[in-house]
Amino acid sequence: MNFDGLREKVVDMIAGEKVSVNTGKFQNDMSTFNSADDVLTLLIHLGYLTYNDGKVWIPNSEVQQEFINSIEDGGWETVMNAIRSSDELIEATIDGDAEKVSELVERAHDENASIIGYNNEMSLSCVISLAYYSARKEYIIHRELATGKGFADLVFIPRKNVDKPAMVIELKWNKSADTAIEQIKRKQYTDKTAEYTGEIILVGISYDAETKKHECIIEKIQK
Repeated sequence: MNFDGLREKVVDMIAGEKVSVNTGKFQNDMSTFNSADDVLTLLIHLGYLTYNDGKVWIPNSEVQQEFINSIEDGGWETVMNAIRSSDELIEATIDGDAEKVSELVERAHDENASIIGYNNEMSLSCVISLAYYSARKEYIIHRELATGKGFADLVFIPRKNVDKPAMVIELKWNKSADTAIEQIKRKQYTDKTAEYTGEIILVGISYDAETKKHECIIEKIQK
């Protein structure tokens, strides 16, 4: 039951976000639910969510998989489509297929716009995290990572003994993908990957709020 945005909050958490919760309204039982806060607070008590300082999130990959299992049926098809396409998206990114990347991101964004919103960089960031969901198996993913002279939107660092390139993704709304790539370089977002000595893929993704078209540019560099 989608109490006041519960669905959106669950999608945000699956994508790796922390969401706000008010635990003070909880009735301390497993049958009285009047809001998203009640449901999330119960999940905290049951150990399915981690809580700190008014924020709640999914604690680990095992629990995250349980959330995926729970939404696989029953009206969550667009979210599952994005997750199922994530292997294809990762492969296209590593292959440098910018056209395919923009196509898959645009599809995920369009299909999930009613859940997470559309016209802002935060919603696009959530879509990107969802679309690259399966990357968690081989990458440590950092959101808004302090690096160089600013904050990179998404940084993918290969896990130990994984032979994959690192990736830095910058997102833009109503600006060009070229602008995103330029910002990665100007603000030295790749500096945080200094311990990584192989190939690094720079990905600039943008969309036009009026036309809803997405653009992607991919460049590869060596550290």
